[in-house]
Amino acid sequence: MFLPSTRWLTRNFIIPKQHVWKVEKQMVTHSEVSCFTYSRMPGVLFQALVYRDGNLVSGSLEALVQHMVPTEEYYPDRAYLFAFLLSARLFIKPHELLGEVCALCEHQQNLNGEGGKERLHRFVPRLVQLLAEWTETFPYDFRDERVMGHVRSITQKVAAVDAAARQEVSALLQNLLLRLTALERYEEGLARLATEAATEQLTQRFCHLVFQVDITELCPSATVLAQQLTHVELERLSYIGPEEFVQAFAKESPHLETSFKDMKKTRNLESYVQWFNRLSYFVATEVCKHAKKKQRVRVVEYWIETARECFNIGNFNSLMAIIAGLNMSPISRLKKTWSKVQSAKFSILEHQMDPSSNFSSYRSTLKAAMWRSAGATDERQRIVVPFFSLLVKDLYFLNEGCSNKLPNGHINFEKFWQLAKQVTEFIAWKQVACPFEKNPRVIAFLQASPVLTENALALASFECEPPDNNPEKERYKALK
Repeated sequence: MFLPSTRWLTRNFIIPKQHVWKVEKQMVTHSEVSCFTYSRMPGVLFQALVYRDGNLVSGSLEALVQHMVPTEEYYPDRAYLFAFLLSARLFIKPHELLGEVCALCEHQQNLNGEGGKERLHRFVPRLVQLLAEWTETFPYDFRDERVMGHVRSITQKVAAVDAAARQEVSALLQNLLLRLTALERYEEGLARLATEAATEQLTQRFCHLVFQVDITELCPSATVLAQQLTHVELERLSYIGPEEFVQAFAKESPHLETSFKDMKKTRNLESYVQWFNRLSYFVATEVCKHAKKKQRVRVVEYWIETARECFNIGNFNSLMAIIAGLNMSPISRLKKTWSKVQSAKFSILEHQMDPSSNFSSYRSTLKAAMWRSAGATDERQRIVVPFFSLLVKDLYFLNEGCSNKLPNGHINFEKFWQLAKQVTEFIAWKQVACPFEKNPRVIAFLQASPVLTENALALASFECEPPDNNPEKERYKALK
């Protein structure tokens, strides 16, 4: 059975504010209510959880863990459970957290006491529910063999108590296996794409390889291309685990209390950012590989129309990548080409994604898209693919702008709520199934076709339109 941990030999109760002064002389607002816990020392209290206006705002790690543990009569609020599982990893590793939960469950059920079996029969379904929600929302935690060790222990104990619960555990583990297997296949596919991209990234010497296929010939319709880009975006989004945002913060902060160096992590977030960069270079390559101005004009207008269709779909990540590609120096300097382009549509799109005022135009458009998605019954109206780099930036500054801990040593749970709110929106976006017909050949070309390197793009641009000022001439001379 579970072994009790003396660290958790406590019991909780709520003390209204007017009584708090009798326990600790500390300032609290009129709307605060504190939860205090008996420590192992008789008669000693320490503050564990603090609520303000009915909302949990801070607490010790021990009390927050206790708060997520179900009993035969209690189950944690789902919003709390998500927020805590998302951000607790900044302080405690998932396998350690599950181990603490197991120890708490064993102790509080007091299985050797009178009525233990009845309590256990009422408790087991809630424990299974907790495990089900954890595996459903954060399945990648269960790639860690140390986590799975605890799961196997739970499974054995559940099976010995409740046959129905045993079947539920078996079903949730089967679903977990399917998701982790799909992740393995996806990551293997990404690795192959990365290898191909590394070996086929083009310098000017091999530029002739690019001319064999043109995206406008492979996919003449800009509308269809926007739909295929949305397929790529939604697939890549769907594999990003919500915890990857928090782990990205952890990697950049040497002061956190936990380290992820010994954990098997996913890199789907980083791969998605790399996809944005690849698409930008792909757009620039498709323009610069044409020697004739007329063809370049046609390709530029094709990408502008594709960007407009991405905007209409709600695919803001591809939209921004296309704008970035067309604004790269090797493309923006092609004055003779741009003079022939019908660029009014492009100017409108640039305004929508203007970075001024912290992307205020885009943020307004995103809110409108979210409103449309929330009330939609048509799958096409539900699509929201955010400008991902800005989402990551927002989460990063939210993390950096708020302390993880308060001066009294409590964990700042208000920050956890804010992180959870934004990540919950992301989860809703990534769960939308792409409703458009899939064209595997176009999708493969978008993800695996060779692209020019930065220097090769610059050289190709000068070959398209010769340098017309001294800095460009010097650059051209250095590249040749």
